[in-house]
Amino acid sequence: MTDLDLGGLSLEEAEREIYAHIVSRNPEHDFEPTIDRVRDACDLLGSPQQSYRVVHLTGTNGKTSTARMTESLVRELGLRTGLFTSPHLTSVRERIQIDGEPIGSEDFVRLWLDVAPIIHMVDARSLESGGPRMSFFEVLTVLALAAFADAPVDVAIVEVGMGGVWDATNVVDGEVSVITPIGLDHQQWLGDSVVDIAAEKSAIIKDGAATVIALQSDAVVPVLESALAERGARGYWEAEEGAEGAQLEVLDRQPGVGGQLVTLRTPAATYAEIFVPLYGAHQAHNALLALTAVELLLASGGEPVALTAEAVEAGFAHVSSPGRLEAVRTSPLILVDAAHNPHGIDAMVDALEESFAFETLVGVVGILSDKDAEGILAALEPALAHVVVTASPSPRAIPVEELERLAIEVFGEDRVTATGSVPDAIDAAVQRAERDNDLGAGVLVVGSITLVAETRILTGADRRKGQGRAR
Repeated sequence: MTDLDLGGLSLEEAEREIYAHIVSRNPEHDFEPTIDRVRDACDLLGSPQQSYRVVHLTGTNGKTSTARMTESLVRELGLRTGLFTSPHLTSVRERIQIDGEPIGSEDFVRLWLDVAPIIHMVDARSLESGGPRMSFFEVLTVLALAAFADAPVDVAIVEVGMGGVWDATNVVDGEVSVITPIGLDHQQWLGDSVVDIAAEKSAIIKDGAATVIALQSDAVVPVLESALAERGARGYWEAEEGAEGAQLEVLDRQPGVGGQLVTLRTPAATYAEIFVPLYGAHQAHNALLALTAVELLLASGGEPVALTAEAVEAGFAHVSSPGRLEAVRTSPLILVDAAHNPHGIDAMVDALEESFAFETLVGVVGILSDKDAEGILAALEPALAHVVVTASPSPRAIPVEELERLAIEVFGEDRVTATGSVPDAIDAAVQRAERDNDLGAGVLVVGSITLVAETRILTGADRRKGQGRAR
């Protein structure tokens, strides 16, 4: 029984009302280039972000999976963890986790009641000077940082929302930073080239910090090298397999049922035949980044410290990444994947071909208007026998008629169906898949996180853990 004064509201009603208030603010993709409001709120709260150690992550793809792996490894070492990721699939509370579990309803309401006066104070100051209220993402960032201090956690693993230099999370001083592969996404906010985007994202590298860097394009490397030198930070670079002088690399990978066996070489050790319960080469590389980040967190005298094989095996064994090649239904198998840019789609398609034995695969695709729809559809085309285009409930979703026209240009008219609702799109895809191949049929729902979120709710995957069927 809660001891909170909710003014006659039930706990569920109070949570809904709080979320409605937060979501009424500017969305996370609509922000001003400043972190002053977040810093002001943290100062008024007593700088909660300084009461625990931080691993800070940025990049274009792979951030959330890498963050989840890092958190699981740190927790396996007996340390209390906080995890802040975005976006959420079902409940906003998923974004703020303590010891691997989303913050509970009562704790979320209590947190809001404690922090809301500060939020409103910062809002008032900003409005007086002609600025906006704190945005949706700024508020959630402050709530997460305060929750971690209140728990209290030993280590917080914090994923940026977008970019780096002006991201609300950049009020933290990560002693370890992780930069996953950088590609084109969010160009209207971060810049039109990977060089511009890398400059934005490199801002999470703090003075003297250890930085783990994924394989990057040639254009990105000088930008990150310059940022490291400017801040006196230590860079630990991933290299292609067999590259001379490599600091960390994926030495071997064997796809298997439910995931893959990987052998990873880090600055401190080589870890052989570790099971990672996620599909695709990209997840092996994410595991390498996470493992190296944890070694650096444990660094003694600046030198990375190897983890025990038992800790590594257990830490990875407990990892899940909802919405990343996740099976949400069987017969036929329905997979969902939150990839929403061409780079992410390419990695997902490679994982599909490697780990799943489909004879016919039909796609359900919905894309948001700020994404590269043509690039996404082109990357999906070789993998799909047919595509059903639709639109998620997001106001940013590309209208079905427009997406249908783009899909026909890529797939041809005979391979495209359009339907206005997600449930109808899934039904149409299932019928098409089973008509073409009853036994080897599958459906892939992909293109936007909001589409994946609705599909998980429709299939009940938000209340259970799906199981995949791999080769």
